[in-house]
Amino acid sequence: MNLFQLRAFDAVAREGSFTRAAGRLFISQPAVTGHIKALEEHYQITLLRRTARRVELTEEGIKLAAITRALFGLAEEAQAMLEANRQLLTGRLEVAADGPHLVMPMLASLRKQYPGVTVNLRLGNAQETLAALLSEHADVAVLTEVEPRKGLHLQRLGESRVCALVPAGHPWLELAEGIAIEQLDQVIMVLREPGSITRRTFDEACALAQVQPRVLLELDSREAVTEAVAAQLGVGVVSSAEVGHDPRVRTVPIRGAGLVNRHMLGCIERRRDLRLIQAFFALAPA
Repeated sequence: MNLFQLRAFDAVAREGSFTRAAGRLFISQPAVTGHIKALEEHYQITLLRRTARRVELTEEGIKLAAITRALFGLAEEAQAMLEANRQLLTGRLEVAADGPHLVMPMLASLRKQYPGVTVNLRLGNAQETLAALLSEHADVAVLTEVEPRKGLHLQRLGESRVCALVPAGHPWLELAEGIAIEQLDQVIMVLREPGSITRRTFDEACALAQVQPRVLLELDSREAVTEAVAAQLGVGVVSSAEVGHDPRVRTVPIRGAGLVNRHMLGCIERRRDLRLIQAFFALAPA
């Protein structure tokens, strides 16, 4: 079956005219006539009656027109869907992030500019987020302290510092310049698990300063650390990019070397030119 012949017939059936059908298909009128003639001759059927003023469908033509209208109507729906996605009117973006604080403003901007785009956000630690991106379970990812590697496109998002997290009313809050990292030596602390980037940065800074805090509790989430600090189980640490608004706890700056984390926006290199991924990268803070 020749789809070009069927499309020519469908155009004539819709337009009721060979001339208008030719304009609809962007081909010449003789080409339309030739396609339909070939279709009728191949199947030994008369589909159209040509009069001086108009084109009429035969009974067989009416039946075929119902089929071709559905057939090419679906093709037009597919084209409209793909075109809408190309123009970012619709689409789906899989996003991974190692924390909510940097990615949420970007998602808000995406929703404002492209309200038809659906987003699926997965939150995890640094290793889980990078693994989701590299396995292509995520289209884009917000990453912290990720090393450049072949096949990975990275764009800088900014930096944050590791701060101490203390209960409201803690005496350190009266220190305008915060505390020196040396003041954390032998202090009872509640920290994230060693796989956390914030924990790793803090441990490396302590080793550099030859400081040894007393880590009596290791927890697997920021929320758990906040609850432990609020319960006065010890001092915690948190990235300045992740400071919340819980009135029970406050942050205190820590002075010292090696307490800075770099945040990046990443995607697979070969996919960086996809329009939806480009649009998301364009939302990154300058």
